[in-house]
Parts: sequence; structure tokens; C-alpha cells
Amino acid sequence: MESVTTQDIGVNDLRWIIDYRPERCTMCGSCVAGCTLNALEVTVMRQDLTVSRTSQPEPVREHLARPVIRQKASLGESCVGCGMCEKVCPNQAIRPVRNPDSRYALLARTNGPTKRGGRTNLNAQRTLDHIVVGRISQMTDPALDSERHTFDILAPFGRVLLPGELPLRAEGGELRLEGKTPPLHWIYPVIFSDMSIGALSTRAWEAIALATAYLNEQCGLPVRMSSGEGGMPVKLLESERLKYMILQIASGHFGWNRIIKGMPRMKADPAGILIKIGQGAKPGDGGLLPAAKVAPHIQAIRGVPRTTLHSPPNHQGLYSIEESVQKMHLSLNAAFGFRVPVAIKCAASATSVSVYNNLLRDPYKICGGFFIDGIQGGTGAANEVSLDHTGHPVVSKLRDCYLAAVRQGLQGQIPLWAGGGIGMTGTAAADAFKMICLGANGVFLGKILIQLLGCVGNEQGRCNACSTGRCPTGICTQDPRLVHRLDVDRGAQNIVDYMLALDGELRKLMAPIGNSSLPVGRSDALVTTDRAVADKLGIQYVC
Repeated sequence: MESVTTQDIGVNDLRWIIDYRPERCTMCGSCVAGCTLNALEVTVMRQDLTVSRTSQPEPVREHLARPVIRQKASLGESCVGCGMCEKVCPNQAIRPVRNPDSRYALLARTNGPTKRGGRTNLNAQRTLDHIVVGRISQMTDPALDSERHTFDILAPFGRVLLPGELPLRAEGGELRLEGKTPPLHWIYPVIFSDMSIGALSTRAWEAIALATAYLNEQCGLPVRMSSGEGGMPVKLLESERLKYMILQIASGHFGWNRIIKGMPRMKADPAGILIKIGQGAKPGDGGLLPAAKVAPHIQAIRGVPRTTLHSPPNHQGLYSIEESVQKMHLSLNAAFGFRVPVAIKCAASATSVSVYNNLLRDPYKICGGFFIDGIQGGTGAANEVSLDHTGHPVVSKLRDCYLAAVRQGLQGQIPLWAGGGIGMTGTAAADAFKMICLGANGVFLGKILIQLLGCVGNEQGRCNACSTGRCPTGICTQDPRLVHRLDVDRGAQNIVDYMLALDGELRKLMAPIGNSSLPVGRSDALVTTDRAVADKLGIQYVC
């Protein structure tokens, strides 16, 4: 017994335990081949038995040796509960089971800070779940027919000037512009959030881009997609469909050399530029693309060697919002001839209102949008301690920003876009509607898109192995063998179908309150049974 090493890792120390039934197993090997984390192995189970096979006691000693599937007792190759083994098993002989006695969270840190992807483990009920649409139009202001009424479901992307600021002159009984105005696009109030080609596999990114183009050209929904940090393929940069894309520049500035060099060959302007200052899932933590994901095509797009790519927590050389406006906003506006809206994305925090107020007072009037991202947003890779213990819920900060603009009479000048857990329960339309009533012009979606592509991760700790480069569904990996698991056409179709359902549900929510256009700031349409939520957001408390 003295030879036992008590510090060894056992299966019971891990987060997930494999429930294996050898009597059902035919040793086809599908589970071992399908496990991308290498958590399973084929081994031999040996048994010494004493049996009696006659009617009289005649003990016989037998030795049995048969192949079985075994879970590895390893921190580096531990099961993440993705359930891929269960999906591919033809005999229902294996499945992952959550281990309530796990010590993984403690033991994993012996090798340094733990990194993972997915969402935070903020499992408290969301503020949006405490809010319902309580205003239903009746007789004097009847509700609309959602099936037959015409709805104007468009949101601004770009700087909106006050009427008195417009360079107008009267000519022959008509108003004419006599000067230039900031670029402004009217788009659908849902933007596909920034997930880079690198964090996502090529096929996953292609599926989202394909869905975006189809929604615009075949369904009449002017949805826009953010490229995420790291540029985009040259073929898309030189395509007419660039007009559906919002180019993002983050603190790492990856991919922008290729974008700048490709500008003379662009057939269309991008839909906008998004300067990413912070991210809700990992505020102040910068970005990380593991070396395992830096495939040759990613190296070409970003102009980098095969190594782990770190984005600093801030844009080097920018130390105030004034510098940001003067340097980045002005230079990016000028680069595209002041034809493309330039917006900024920040993590929700106690300072969000200050940043927004400074942008509203910008004398250049060139900030085209303020994107605010909350703690329940997703990420491809981050320190687990940052994911679980840093950030701010988005709802209250969105409301604070809107009310701050209202007090100055400047609401609507810089469109507010909010995200971070939108569609977390599957009902993105309801979440978007509530956010719009609280002051948002639109929302951006991220994690729900990859769930539509086939992601099996959730907020209870299942999978969330985006940071490993071994995504079992081929979404967050560059491994060619795994990438081919993703069906591009089916993934794009799922996104299109969901967005069409979302559009119908959004009309169903607008019709009862009697609004044919987006009810931005109509907090009177919302009620809550939570006193604290009512007091904080300034909406009606009901019981």
C-alpha cells in the first residue's frame, strides 16, 4: 500500500465521467474515433473468476481478457461532456455523465491559469426574463394585425443629425441638401456579431456569410455581419457582397494590411467599420487565438507566423476617447472617403455612460454607433477567471446610456446597439424587442449563431472547448478532419430559417402595442414583477 501515490488523478476527479456498458458494446471504435479530446482509449479488461458450470459444485478458475473502452484519467485529455461518443455509438453503450464530486476546477490550476471558451457560468436568471410586454392596445389605439399590417423594421447605423444640424435650404418649395452629412445606413435591427475567421473554422464563417447574403438578396432582410478581428478572405474583399460586411479593427490590428492593400480593388464599400475597444465576455483581457487555430490560410489573411496570437487589452497609443475619435475615427472615415459609418464597441461597465457621453459631445460628429457588450456574451478563448468573475450585465448599462442621452436631448444621434446573451433562451426576438423598448436601436447575436451551426456547448459547463482547437462539431477549429464535420449549406439554412422566424416573432410583439416601427425607448410597453428591476430600469412594477 505504500506504493500508492495519493496525488495521482483519478476519473472521479474530473468534471465528466463516461458511463460505459460493455455488454452493449461491439467494439466498433466509433466513440474513440469521434472523441476529439482523446478522452477515450481501447484497453483490455482482465478478470480471474472462479465458476462452477455443472449441477454439482466443481469450482474452475478462469481467466478472461476482453477489449473495452476506458476513460483516461488525465487533466489534459479530460472529457468535456460534448456527447459526441453518444451520438456516434450505434448501440447506446456510452454516454457522458456530469460528476458532482469533481475536483477538476481545483486541480486544473496546478498547471497555471485555466483557459476555455463558451459563455460565462453566470447562471443567475437574466434581467430580461423578469420583463414582459405589459401594454396591449385596446379600443382607442387598437392593436395592429401582425399578418397584414406593413411594418418598418429598420434601424440606423451611422451618425444621425438633429434637424437643425442638417445643411438644408429651401428651393422652389422643396428642401435640398447643400452640404455633406455623415454616412447613414438603415439596416435590420439584428447584426451577426463579430466572430473572426480564425476563431471560427472557414466553413462555419462561410455558413454565416452565406446566410447573410441570402437574407439580403432573397428574403429582403438587410442583415449585416461583422467580420470579427483578423480581416477576411480576399475574394470577399473584392466582391459586391462586401456591402453586407462590417469590418472590425481590434487592438491586435490583424488583417488590416491586407484590407488597406485591397481597397483599390473593392467593388463596393463595406457596410461599416467597427472599432473594438472591449468585449463583454472578457473585458479588459485582450484577445487570444491559440497557435492550434493559426492554420496556413489564417496566416495569409492576418500576415502572421504560426504562433499564439495575443491582442493587447487596449489599442496601443490611445489613452482617451478623445484620442480615439481624433486618430482612429477620423483616419478610418477618411480612408473610405467619409462614405462608411465608423462605430465603436465597448464592454458594459460602470464607465459606459461616460464613454457614450463623450462620443455624443464629439464636435466632429463622426461616431456612427455605440455597441455595448454584456457579461453573458461568448468568447473563443479566455482565462476562466475572467469569464466567470469579470464583466457587467448589459441591460442596466444600456438603459443608463439611453437615459443619459435623453437628459441632453441627444437620443438617437449615436445609435445604441447591445448584445451579450441575446437569444440565450432561444427567443432572440423577445430579447431584442425588450432591449429596443429600453433604448437600443438594435442588437447583435453571436453564440446563438454557432448553436444553429451545431454547437453543443451550454451555460452549465457542457463542452465549451472552443479554446482547444479540437471542437467536436467543426465550428471552432482549423483541423481539416474536424472542419469537414460541418455542413455549410445546412448550417446557413438553419440561420436563415431562424432569422425568418425571428422577423415574424418581432412583428407579433410590435403589433399588440400598436407600433408599426421599432419602439425605441418605449419603456411604457414593459412591466416587471421584480421591484429592483422596476426601480433600476424605470419601468412599471406589477403584481
